[in-house]
Amino acid sequence: MTGQQLKNSILQMAVQGKLVPQDPNDEPASVLIERIREEKQRLIKEGKIKKEKNPSYIFRGEDNMPYEKIGNKEPVCIADEIPFDIPESWEWVRLNLLAIKEIKRGKSPKYAENSDIQVFAQKCNVKTGGINMSLAKKLDPKVFEKYPTDEYIQDNDIIINSTGNGTLGRIGIFSDSDRINDNIIVPDSHVTIVRCTKSICDNYLYYVLKYYQPYLEKLGEGSTNQTELKPITISELFIPIPPLNEQKIIVQKINSVLPLADIYGEKENELIKYNVEFPNMLKKSILQMAIQGKMVEQNSEDEPASILLQRIKAEKDSLIKAGKIKKDKNESTIFRRDNSYYEKIGNEERCIDDEVPFDIPDSWEWSRMQTCLDVRDGTHDSPKYVSDGIPLITSKNLKNGEIDFSTAKFISEDDHIAISQRSKVDQNDIMYAMIGSIGNPVLYRGNATFSIKNMALFKNIPNGLYMEYVFWFLFFSQYEMKRYASGGVQSFVSLSYLRNFLIPVPPLEEQKRIVDRIKILLGVMEKITNQ
Repeated sequence: MTGQQLKNSILQMAVQGKLVPQDPNDEPASVLIERIREEKQRLIKEGKIKKEKNPSYIFRGEDNMPYEKIGNKEPVCIADEIPFDIPESWEWVRLNLLAIKEIKRGKSPKYAENSDIQVFAQKCNVKTGGINMSLAKKLDPKVFEKYPTDEYIQDNDIIINSTGNGTLGRIGIFSDSDRINDNIIVPDSHVTIVRCTKSICDNYLYYVLKYYQPYLEKLGEGSTNQTELKPITISELFIPIPPLNEQKIIVQKINSVLPLADIYGEKENELIKYNVEFPNMLKKSILQMAIQGKMVEQNSEDEPASILLQRIKAEKDSLIKAGKIKKDKNESTIFRRDNSYYEKIGNEERCIDDEVPFDIPDSWEWSRMQTCLDVRDGTHDSPKYVSDGIPLITSKNLKNGEIDFSTAKFISEDDHIAISQRSKVDQNDIMYAMIGSIGNPVLYRGNATFSIKNMALFKNIPNGLYMEYVFWFLFFSQYEMKRYASGGVQSFVSLSYLRNFLIPVPPLEEQKRIVDRIKILLGVMEKITNQ
């Protein structure tokens, strides 16, 4: 049950006489209703309200069924119209009987900048509850004289949003404490005012109408774009009336339990947020353990990572000599000395302890991405698009570990050949978004023909790293990289930043064991979170 469903349940129990017990010593509601009728007759004689043409009288017949007499017409059974059963000591009335002012909307206002008179609009009836008069505009004083004093909004007036979609049927109750500088407030033509007799307990009718709010939202008439809740629809609502003393107890009980429902709703929202975030948090935790050497045990028989990096360097030197890759101008070597990490570039050495993010096992090594991989980027040019040709994959096409070809644009074969000379995507290469949504790595396993733009390409060195390990490292590191992304409208990370990003390198066999364990744990996690 959601927080809102709990509130609805509380209001439902209240208006059906199930929230508090009935007291046989209470004055019956029928006596209260007769008193209200007498009060209305007095107001009619005094000229304060108009006489109803066809007043409604609801009563129980000898068969204990509800009947209604309207004006001079014969009574008819309304059992099929009554929305629910109520206790014996309660009575049904139409809302109009309880109103001491005609239930109607306000006027279409004329606004002015300099005025002390505020206009109550739908937006003042705040969605989250309560009234906010700081959202109100001001009425032109020249038209104010056309408003009779009984049209001024008063303390305990109930306000119902009566036009439009999204806010139709919303219920609010005005309090004098909502006023700003004791300003006079008048309603506009999009809200309906219900001012009820003081013989009813304060807030009881408000809570009944709050219960009806979901029902009122569906009673709008008119076009799809502009629905309308007519005042007659509101005035004819069936209202359950308990004895006056019970009304007071019901209101007290509602006031005491609704704050608890709000707390329940807050906790529920926190739980929903946690349940949404938990799988991602757990995935991050699993990957963090993996790249820190805490996922699987180290095996002393594994070839050390230092030997792997030496082999990668030899392979890179061969590729450089063959002209297949470019020589790194700032070739990096990272090593341990005196329990610290140092980096040698050319003839210069420097301590990089402040850059190393965490400790790793003794058999592992730290390396720059460019040292152990071939890191390139796709075109930054804007080749001419064609209606049919070779797909050009950009950062936005990398989604959930896959390439989304459905939204790709096309380039000519000549442009594709030119781009591929620098950044052809081969099996086991990793594509990585550099612009916009940073990250979203894709370990390519396919054989499609396409070009890339605005993304990094991590290409393996023969006899080098296990690329699925690199994929999971990049997946974990994307959150860190996003923190350091630059740019205004579109964030980005530079190729230099990616090339110099530190990667922990385990022995090759351990990389494979780590990936196997990641797959097992993520599979278990998916089963748990999808239950």
